[in-house]
Amino acid sequence: MVLFKELKMGRQAKNKQDAPLPLELEHLIEGKVTKKLHDRIKHEAAKARKQQKQKPKARQTPAPVAKNGKRKGVAEPVKAKKAKVVESEDEVEAESEDEQMADMDAPDGGWDNVPMESDEDNMESMSEFSSAGSDDEESDTGNAKKPMTLLDSDSDSDAGSNGGMESYDEFDSDADLDDEAVTFRDMERRSRLLDAEQAEDDELGELELAAAGAVVDGEREAFALPTAEEVAAEEDTPLDLSRVQLRIQEVIRVLNNFGALREEDRSRTDYMDQLQRDMCFYYGYNEYLMEKLLQLFTVNEAVEFFEANEIARPVTIRTNTLKTRRRDLAQALINRGVNLDPIGKWTKVGLTIFDSPVPVGATPEYMAGHYMIQAASSFLPVMALAPQENERVLDMSAAPGGKTTYCAALMKNTGLVVANDANREREKALVANIHRLGISNAVVCNYDGREFPKVMGGFDRVLLDAPCSGTGVISKDASVKTNKGPEDFSMLTNLQKELLLSAIDSVNADSPTGGYIVYSTCSVTVEEDEAVVNYALSKRPNIKLVDAKLDFGRPGFTSFRGRAFHSSLSLTRRFYPHTHNMDGFFVAKFKKLSNKVQVEENQFVVPAGSGVKLKQKKKRRN
Repeated sequence: MVLFKELKMGRQAKNKQDAPLPLELEHLIEGKVTKKLHDRIKHEAAKARKQQKQKPKARQTPAPVAKNGKRKGVAEPVKAKKAKVVESEDEVEAESEDEQMADMDAPDGGWDNVPMESDEDNMESMSEFSSAGSDDEESDTGNAKKPMTLLDSDSDSDAGSNGGMESYDEFDSDADLDDEAVTFRDMERRSRLLDAEQAEDDELGELELAAAGAVVDGEREAFALPTAEEVAAEEDTPLDLSRVQLRIQEVIRVLNNFGALREEDRSRTDYMDQLQRDMCFYYGYNEYLMEKLLQLFTVNEAVEFFEANEIARPVTIRTNTLKTRRRDLAQALINRGVNLDPIGKWTKVGLTIFDSPVPVGATPEYMAGHYMIQAASSFLPVMALAPQENERVLDMSAAPGGKTTYCAALMKNTGLVVANDANREREKALVANIHRLGISNAVVCNYDGREFPKVMGGFDRVLLDAPCSGTGVISKDASVKTNKGPEDFSMLTNLQKELLLSAIDSVNADSPTGGYIVYSTCSVTVEEDEAVVNYALSKRPNIKLVDAKLDFGRPGFTSFRGRAFHSSLSLTRRFYPHTHNMDGFFVAKFKKLSNKVQVEENQFVVPAGSGVKLKQKKKRRN
């Protein structure tokens, strides 16, 4: 049986396009080509060639040759008529052969149960078709071995942009859902199963949503605190973090509605003690610091504060206005691929760095002193101090130089900035930053800040960013969670009080433009903030608190756990990481009213640049 016939037009080229399949076989390759279909067509072609070889050939006697080279009695074939006759014969033979081969080669259960192949198998079969076209040995008679080359023929361009090969796409997408082979016959069954699974998932989701929203009394199982024996047992066995987290949530829920949800024989202290133990374990704080921080917030806000301390604050930089403008600096960094944005409306020199392909501390702009890597919270004390041009300013704890260089930039390199720090090693970074940013009005010294009224005084403004426990920068230094105890807080508060009194005494109250002191810490505890300020107000009656001119932040405490402070402490400002997305900070601004300080009934202190002078009131003799 002959499947393909064509007139021989010379030697067939290596890349010549193969002849198209007959019309009766084209229906076999509609849609996406599969390996099964390819094997079937190859089998039919091979069987057809074998039958053609086995058919006996009739012996023909050669016709006599005429003088012109043509055989006598043999007419030249007419191509059109011959092609028409052969086509009709092939059509009849192909139909019968197609039926026989379909019955012989069909797999068990019929062709409808044949698993559909994946896209990888289809690509393999397509590569076989394309590679078969390069075979030179059967270039003349082997066209039947390569029937699928019609996929590349021009005649298929009319079938659509995809060559009519997308009829099985819907089945391929479903075949990826399961490891089992997908057949034509079980597609409907698989579709019903998928619909049932989706309906079950939707039902479970609705039940979970209803359970999560059922917070009304009676719809949720009552929470019971662990007994003393269970608490003792938990100390010896490791706890599950998920279990501890769930218990924290339940305790907070009870505390928020304590009258209705508490156990009858349990007090609020019992619940707070359990919450403190669980939070110490979950967040890694020691009990002393956890108790101190829990006293500052409500239980809900305390969780927000502790969660914020687990996340690093965004990287921020301050534009050095002595060398560039923020707009020009931002454009230069954007051209280097840096993703940035202004910090906020409250500052005109700050930028937040979200992403950078290069280290922010190694760009040419950084080396040239166009900006300083500085936390957003450290902008605040300098903004509150607001130094003016041609003033004398003291930074009592200056290293590493962020606030000192900011003061010099606001003063436009005029006047004098005395940068002091008690740690000589930290002054190396201070000096380096002063040189890099082009500061020319700064003097660096190494003294204990408590000695400063005797060393130098008469400043227009003094900035004291006092040493503190660092409870506002836990996201930067996690060691604060465990290494701060009662002794540390006692030592730090005493040092802060002495430094603040020295800073007040170093200011000249008669300054025409100044006479201001700013006290700040990177701590959120009341002992280091409001308590120190209240102490200074009681020891130096010649000062008062004034507005720091900061448009945001929470007012300071005027009373705390039964302890009352001066009413003017509401002018101070507190900043928290969970509300302002910056390090925890405290800022207070004082105005010095007089240089005379009455220490006792008949004793006054007059601080000056050279030291302290005492004046005695002479009593009149009667």
